[in-house]
Amino acid sequence: MNEEMLRAGISYDKIVHKYIDTVYRIALAQSHSKADAEDITQEVFLKLLTSDKDFESEEHIKAWLIRVTLNSSHKLFSSSWFKKTVPLTEDIPFETEEHSEVYYALYSLPEKYRIPLYLYYYEDYSVKEIAECLNISAGTVKSQLSRGRERLKLKLKGGGADV
Repeated sequence: MNEEMLRAGISYDKIVHKYIDTVYRIALAQSHSKADAEDITQEVFLKLLTSDKDFESEEHIKAWLIRVTLNSSHKLFSSSWFKKTVPLTEDIPFETEEHSEVYYALYSLPEKYRIPLYLYYYEDYSVKEIAECLNISAGTVKSQLSRGRERLKLKLKGGGADV
């Protein structure tokens, strides 16, 4: 961690404590594997620890963590090791069957719809925050949310096998 962050009262421990659940949930949403999500989470916080980037605020750190989590997930999926393995499916327990159905329908959507929907509904990010994290315009986020909702609705009604 850089000295400016420490002088501003932002410690590594505080950042880890505050954002580890968010990073883990995003990694789990991307990987669908607890073990891979844990590996990605460790990688993200190791990158933060060794980073010499000058962060302006905690919001900047949060956006950076999300971006690095998504990039680390993509890196895992594009690795030759990952392409040569067969994933084990893990059932994630839910309080109700409805939550399970929505979760699995959401994660069957293409990534460009899945990520904004996940960040908006599961992590409670605003359209502006999602746009900053994903480096896209707020208008693009709004259209991806709208199109993603429509695709999700079709999947939940049972008519979206190839949506």
